[in-house]
Amino acid sequence: MCINFLVMTDPLAAEARRLRTVELLSTREIQRRLRIGKDRLAALLRDVPPPEWTKRPNAKDELRARAIQLRGTGWSVPDIAVELGVARSTAYQWVRHLPLDADPAAAARRRQEHSRRMTDARWAPHRAARDAARAETVKGTADWVKALRHRELVLVGAAIYWCEGAKAKPWRPNDCRIKFVNSDPGLILLFLRFLEALGVRRATLRFQVSIHESADVAAASGWWADLIGVSTEGFRRPSLKKHRPTTNRRNTGEGYRGCLVIEVPRSSRLYWKIEGIIRGMTDEDRDVGR
Repeated sequence: MCINFLVMTDPLAAEARRLRTVELLSTREIQRRLRIGKDRLAALLRDVPPPEWTKRPNAKDELRARAIQLRGTGWSVPDIAVELGVARSTAYQWVRHLPLDADPAAAARRRQEHSRRMTDARWAPHRAARDAARAETVKGTADWVKALRHRELVLVGAAIYWCEGAKAKPWRPNDCRIKFVNSDPGLILLFLRFLEALGVRRATLRFQVSIHESADVAAASGWWADLIGVSTEGFRRPSLKKHRPTTNRRNTGEGYRGCLVIEVPRSSRLYWKIEGIIRGMTDEDRDVGR
C-alpha cells in the first residue's frame, strides 16, 4: 500500500492534517487525540512540515554552545550532561562531532580535572562548615587572650626563640648570639615585642632577608620593612638561596617573601637570660620541691 493511497483512504488523514496545520499540535499530542500509533501518524503527515514551536527551543541553543565549549576544554560527555542538566544522549548529540584528543597526557589531565571537580563538589559543604568553625574558634580564643602582660610576653618570647632561634652547640658553647629567623609575620612581630620588653631598642637590631634567588628580592625586602616599621636602607645584603629547578617548591608566587633574619648585636647576656627563662620553665625537679 503506497503512502498517497493511505492518506486518501484513511478516515483519520484529514483530521490528522488539520490538527497539525490548524491547531499546531505535536505528533505526540495528535497520537493521544486520535489514538493511533507513531508509524501510522508518520505516514499520514509525511509531507506536512512540523510547526515552528515543536522545533528545538532557543533556550537549548545556549546549552548547546556551552556543551561545545566544555568539550573543547576536554570535558567528557557524562560531565557535560551533569553540568548542563541534560540527558547524556542529548549531550552526546551536541558534541559527537568533537572527539576528545587521544593524547594520553591530555586524557590524564582530564581525569585529574574530573576528580578534582567531583571532590570539590562532594566536600564543599564540609569545608565551608569547617572554615566557619575555625574562624569562630580563632576569634573566640583571640578574644580570650587579649593583651599579654609583661611576664607572659617574656615567657612566650623566650619559648619561641628557643624553638626557632640560633642556640649555642656543644662544639661551640660560647657562641651565644641572638639570631631569629622566621617566615611568619605574626611570630616576627611577637619576637620584636619580646625584645622591646627586655629593653632592646629596634634601632639597634640588624635585619636581613633570606630568600630564593628566583624571587622578587626587592619587593620582599620592602614588604618586610613595611611590616616592622623600618627602612630597607638599614637591611643587610640579602641572603640568596640557590634556585633548583628540579625541586618541587610550593613557596612561590607573589605571596612568597622568604624569611626575615633578626640579629641582636652584643647579645650574650640577653641569650643567657633567655636560657635562664627556659630552664626556669622546664626545671621539673625544682617545681616538685616547692
